Amino acid sequence: MSRFGVSQDKERALEARLQALQIHAEDLEETFVRSSGPGGQHVNKTSTCVRLLHRPTGLSVKVQRSRSQGLNRFLARRLLADRVEQQLGGAASSHAQQRDKIRRQKQRRARRTKLKRRMGGSEAPEAGS
Repeated sequence: MSRFGVSQDKERALEARLQALQIHAEDLEETFVRSSGPGGQHVNKTSTCVRLLHRPTGLSVKVQRSRSQGLNRFLARRLLADRVEQQLGGAASSHAQQRDKIRRQKQRRARRTKLKRRMGGSEAPEAGS
C-alpha cells in the first residue's frame, strides 16, 4: 500500500529522486499544522498542512494544496527535492532551464515586434491596392 495516497510508480520515482539528491528520511523534520482556505470544515478541523524541513540545507517547504494529508506529504517531498536540486544544480536544474527558455522566447518576440514596428506595421502588402 502507498504511504502517500499516490500511485506506486510516482512514489518509487520520488524515492529514487530523493536518493539521487542524497535526501534521507532521517534528515527531514515533518510537522503537521492546520490548513486554511477552501475545504470547509474538514480542513479547519484536521492538520492537513505539511511543513517539511531539511536539516542539512535548512530548506523548509509548506504545502496545503490538498485536503489529504498523505497527498500533501508527497507534494512537500517533491517540492523539497525541486528546491534542493535548484540549490545544488544552479544553471543545470530543470527550473533554471525552463526559466532560460522562457527568457529566450520573450527576447525573440521582442525583437520580432521591434522589427515589425520599424518596417511600418504590416509585413504583407495591403490587398485593396
